[in-house]
Amino acid sequence: MQNINELIDLLHLEKAETNVYIGQNYQAPWNRVFGGQVLSQALSAAYKTVPSDRFVHSMHAYFLLAGDISIPIRFEVDDVRDGGSFTTRRVVAKQNEAVIFITSISFQLKQEGFDHQIDMPNVVGPEGLKSDEDIVNKYKLFVPQNILQGIKSRPFEFRPVEKVSLMDRGTKPPFRHYWFKAKEKVEGDLSVHQKLLTYVSDYNLLTTATLPHVKGPIPKGIFMASLDHAMWFHRDFRIDEWLLYALDSPSASNTRGFTRGNIFTQHGKLVASVVQEGLIRKSKK
Repeated sequence: MQNINELIDLLHLEKAETNVYIGQNYQAPWNRVFGGQVLSQALSAAYKTVPSDRFVHSMHAYFLLAGDISIPIRFEVDDVRDGGSFTTRRVVAKQNEAVIFITSISFQLKQEGFDHQIDMPNVVGPEGLKSDEDIVNKYKLFVPQNILQGIKSRPFEFRPVEKVSLMDRGTKPPFRHYWFKAKEKVEGDLSVHQKLLTYVSDYNLLTTATLPHVKGPIPKGIFMASLDHAMWFHRDFRIDEWLLYALDSPSASNTRGFTRGNIFTQHGKLVASVVQEGLIRKSKK
């Protein structure tokens, strides 16, 4: 799925009945439904039930079961509340009548108010940095095939700020930064860009929590699975312009890794914040 329009098509859900929508699956090389896909499709389903002048400002989700990429996903939307400024929806995703995912999403009218933000980290810009695709191509003989295919098939380009070498066998502090953007120009209003950012926000989160515990840039011998995901949208942006994902993992304990991310434009505007907790445990041999 290298073409961004293929991803946009994946987010165009089929209406089955009132407030019920069907989504197809990206055939991920790791043979499970990608969490970012379910997040963005759930947001797409909720967007179909709200007034056109309201835009998402937050969502809070739980991944309950691994999704089967061979089965379409049914998204059921509950009209929780329609207020004067805010609209709230609850979305339940199902496969074979089993609930695999739930989320609550809040939408808001655009309104004027107080405004402040933290500063963007002082890191180098995307110009001159190598993409992660360039890096894995350099070491393709040493990279597992599913990871190689997964990176090459993304419709987004990622450029890590911190130097990456597959020959580096050391552990790292739980901090890293990525520049990213869609590989092609994206048409559509803010809601389209928000859905795509929701999709891409699921990349590189859990692996940040593994940095102090694995030797080398590719986690080996570790089972990982997202448990929950929360996201806040602060300001307007474009997904086809460079964005910085500043990631850190404050804690790992009791087989869970916790990671935060702030997303900035190249000009330093904070546009979104993300948190995720996931399962990280040694694989059973």
